[in-house]
Amino acid sequence: MAKSSADDEELRRACEAAIEGTKQKIVLSIRVAKSQGIWGKSGKLGRHMAKPRVLALSTKSKGQRTKAFLRVLKYSNGGVLEPAKLYKLKHLSKVEVIANDPSGCTFTLGFDNLRSQSVAPPQWTMRNVDDRNRLLFCILNICKDVLGRLPKVVGIDVVEMALWAKENTPTVPKQTNQQDGGGPVEATVTESDLKVSVERELVSQAEEEDMEALLGTYVMGIGEAEAFSERLKRELLALEAANVHAILESEPLVEEVLQGLEAATNCVDDMDEWLGIFNVKLRHMREDIESIETRNNKLEMQSVNNVSLIEELDKLLERLRVPSEYAACLTGGSFDEERMLQNIEACEWLTGALRGLQVPNLDPIYANMCAVKEKRTELEKLKTTFVRRASEFLRNYFASLVDFMISDKSYFSQRGQLKRPDHADLRYKCRTYARLLQHLKSLDKNCLGPLRKAYCSSLNLLLRREAREFANELRASTKASRNPTVWLEASTGSSQSAHNTDTSSVSEAYAKMLTIFIPLLVDESSFFAHFMCFEVPALVPPGGVVNGNKGGNYNDADDDDDDDLGIMDIDENDGKAGKNSADLAALNESLQDLLNGIQDDFYAVVDWAYKIDPLRCISMHGITERYLSGQKADAAGFVRLLLGDLESRISMQFSRFVDEACHQIERNERNVRQTGVLSYIPRFATLATRMEQYIQGQSRDLVDQAYTKFVSIMFVTLEKIAQTDPKYADVFLLENYAAFQNSLYDLANVVPTLAKFYHQASEAYEQACTRHISMIIFYQFEKLFQFARKIEDLMYTITPEEIPFQLGLSKMDLRKMLKSSLSGVDKSISAMYKRLQKNLTSEELLPSLWDKCKKEFLDKYESFAQLVAKIYPNESIPSVSEMRELLASM
Repeated sequence: MAKSSADDEELRRACEAAIEGTKQKIVLSIRVAKSQGIWGKSGKLGRHMAKPRVLALSTKSKGQRTKAFLRVLKYSNGGVLEPAKLYKLKHLSKVEVIANDPSGCTFTLGFDNLRSQSVAPPQWTMRNVDDRNRLLFCILNICKDVLGRLPKVVGIDVVEMALWAKENTPTVPKQTNQQDGGGPVEATVTESDLKVSVERELVSQAEEEDMEALLGTYVMGIGEAEAFSERLKRELLALEAANVHAILESEPLVEEVLQGLEAATNCVDDMDEWLGIFNVKLRHMREDIESIETRNNKLEMQSVNNVSLIEELDKLLERLRVPSEYAACLTGGSFDEERMLQNIEACEWLTGALRGLQVPNLDPIYANMCAVKEKRTELEKLKTTFVRRASEFLRNYFASLVDFMISDKSYFSQRGQLKRPDHADLRYKCRTYARLLQHLKSLDKNCLGPLRKAYCSSLNLLLRREAREFANELRASTKASRNPTVWLEASTGSSQSAHNTDTSSVSEAYAKMLTIFIPLLVDESSFFAHFMCFEVPALVPPGGVVNGNKGGNYNDADDDDDDDLGIMDIDENDGKAGKNSADLAALNESLQDLLNGIQDDFYAVVDWAYKIDPLRCISMHGITERYLSGQKADAAGFVRLLLGDLESRISMQFSRFVDEACHQIERNERNVRQTGVLSYIPRFATLATRMEQYIQGQSRDLVDQAYTKFVSIMFVTLEKIAQTDPKYADVFLLENYAAFQNSLYDLANVVPTLAKFYHQASEAYEQACTRHISMIIFYQFEKLFQFARKIEDLMYTITPEEIPFQLGLSKMDLRKMLKSSLSGVDKSISAMYKRLQKNLTSEELLPSLWDKCKKEFLDKYESFAQLVAKIYPNESIPSVSEMRELLASM
């Protein structure tokens, strides 16, 4: 037989390594297969996806107590055993061998503390019955020895189990406390140790053999019942006769015994009388002693109670005592920086004292005592006094700090010098009182509202002054020539160079404004949220780009940890989930007070940049969008609103520029009759090129919307102008659409929106070309193609053979028409060319138009030749090839 895994020392060592650090010792480890049973399906064993597992029995000694566990270990991806589940054997209520498994190797273990009893417990399958018996035998022995009880056993013959135990006598480790302090020893467990529904034997085997031998030596002779009955009657009569004879012989002796008994009775009566007297005396003495003991016990009980009462009262008095140093600090101490440690200690004592007088921390018996109520009232007065004094000091302190900074002009940007705001010293001084604020919150949450408003009001003045001075100096120090805002006006005569002025310093100034102040505002928001004890989630996400610029050109090292107060929340174990939403709303309201008004200086920079170069709105929009995408923290809520308002204002200014440019385009239709290419078409190409240069980040959509509006107005205006002179409308349209395509060819290859309008212009150009060429051809060869049109119209109603007999379509009429139309056809074609050339103002379009005209004429003439061949088969006309050669030679 293969060696059982229970004897595998390597497996035991792996199990011990897996539970190392738990102070548990492995009793037995064995490999099993785990499968999941199914409730209600008794007809099937229910093995689904059997998984290899290791069951390990372990014990843990703690003083005189020993705990037993059943551990389930599984193999990790690397083949290393790791703990999967842990069961306490004290909850084992049932051991059931699955009857549907023919091998008898599958069983389940029922525990009475599982959360969901509706889920079938896992089934464990052993390799053979010996392994099963060995594991179950070990579990039952541990339950009996350690827990003193046995679980219910179902589905296994306990007699068979006992016989197996007697044959195999497995060795079960048992924890025994030896006098020499040694560890667990091996104890051999036999059948007599297993009490599983099997009673101990009444007599031993040796006693049973002795009784059989004794009974074998006595010959009873009970072969026949009647003979045995007669024998017993004779023996009974003999015994009765012997008894009567003995009584008669002993009469003198009986008399002597009776006399002795009478004398003894008299003595006993005397003794009884004496004992009654003594009993009365003893009863009185016993009652006296009991009375004395009762009084003594009461005195002892009273003494013990008095001692305990004095101890409890001493403890209570100690809790009710207010240390003089703390009382002096809370009622009249200074809030200077060097005294803050004493103030914090006093706050901590006051907080603990107030909590100690509350029912959860104080015995309810003491809660209604007058002394406790009076002391609680005294502590509440101390709390109110301290909170009022601290709040008044902090309000004045915040105002004095800001007033000192505002009075010093060196803190702000000055003429010729841009100065980055530095609040490191301000925050350092505020951090001194951060712990005090947390204690004030724990003492009285309502006191934080006025303090927050005072802080926001004071710091708002400082931030607005810094932003105003910085914005003013930024605009004054930025040198940039103003670009004209009129790009598409028909009457303007500005040269192309006027639009090429470099205004990049404008968007750089705006970017510098954001780079300096957006991180500052986010840091101030974050510091404010921590400093004023708002319970909100993480203020700046890990790895988040606060300023929208990963390069961080304007970030100083001293601002890295401005929101780290170096303190720990007092109530960090309180339930914060319900408070977060309320605190977040209060934080956003306070941030509105803290930063409100600063947006005006940002708006001023945007308006200034728009006046210098409206197209810089594109780059400013991209810069703003980049910063906006980096603001995800809750504490930066107002900063996100500020950036959103800035983006809206930039979009509004740019839309204003776009609308004005559209009005410039629309003013073209009110001018006098126009010919040739309209001026706004090449100017739009220049404008689009410049706009593409300014695109940054997410401003693509803004520019595409402008393109859509520009081109839509351009095309509508173009069509309106063309309708003022229908005679030359097609020439006017094809020249302008051609100019639009030529000027935007390069941009349309890289800008999808312009590519869409490029194709739209191309289609309109082709349509205008087709109409214009058809008009010129029809003008020169009107009779020829009118004759062909009449034939085509009649072919819908009559057969081709009948057409030559219709009025005006006879062969004679055909010859007259050919003579008048095709005699001197070269002159007619030359006239057609001159007419095409006469109406064009863009000479570069003439070659392509003439090619289109020749192709269109050949197509029409070929259709005419096919009609003549079909209707007038015997009439000869110039062939298509001759006409093609004639056109090629001209």
